[in-house]
Amino acid sequence: MLSLSALSLTMALVGQLPPDSAFPGHKIAGNTYYVGSKALASYLITTPEGHILINSSFEETVPLIRASVESLGFKMQDVKILLASHAHSDHVAGHAAMKELTGAKVYVMKGDDTVIESGGVGQYMYTDSRWPPCKVDKVLADKDEVKLGGTTLVARRTPGHTRGCTTWTWRVADGGKTYDVVVIGSPNVNPGYRLVDNKDYPEIADDFASTFKILKSLPCDVFLGAHGDYYGMLAKYDQLKPAGKNPFIDPDGYRDYVELKEKAFQKTLAEQKFAGGK
Repeated sequence: MLSLSALSLTMALVGQLPPDSAFPGHKIAGNTYYVGSKALASYLITTPEGHILINSSFEETVPLIRASVESLGFKMQDVKILLASHAHSDHVAGHAAMKELTGAKVYVMKGDDTVIESGGVGQYMYTDSRWPPCKVDKVLADKDEVKLGGTTLVARRTPGHTRGCTTWTWRVADGGKTYDVVVIGSPNVNPGYRLVDNKDYPEIADDFASTFKILKSLPCDVFLGAHGDYYGMLAKYDQLKPAGKNPFIDPDGYRDYVELKEKAFQKTLAEQKFAGGK
């Protein structure tokens, strides 16, 4: 477990890390809660047998996540499983610290598992990015199920952004209705990504194309993502009202977002093919 002094030191470091900051933990729907920072999304899925956490963010973000979890009345020691959206430092650099804090088992999609275990070695593009290595307890494949306390999450491998980028889906009961939740791993073609003649990641364009096919096939009522800005988290949080319509129930927003990102991918692919053919 992390000592109180270590946590205090980490909290002090957080104040030196622009541009991110703490954000209020809040209920999204059913047993699903937002416990991330302002810029980096983390989700807590609660069950009678313990909880599941998606994304640890940076090591310095771990105390912010802890504060959010505890503000909602839950205990970090009840987190039994730690998952990830994809193996970039802003989502998994805190995995080792979170595993030490909670004792949770770490499950990672194939393709991102060795990157997390090595602390960043082997990832595409960000070859200089390093973080504390974290032992992976279980390697997942597409459509694997993660079950705990009556809740079942389904791991969909949606690669391209990383080789093991994972979109998580599950169902929640809220207000007498059942909703499909989707946390998009990432559909983004980051600046500098090569979709054509990529010697480091030859299948990257095919992976992105596969990802969009999967994303378009998923039923979605509650639209979430690896960053809050994927689904307009800040604006939707401001719309929360005790007896009002839940702003996180946004199937149209999900479809529009996936369509927007697919068009951006296709545009970048066409531009790089044209440049390569000159």
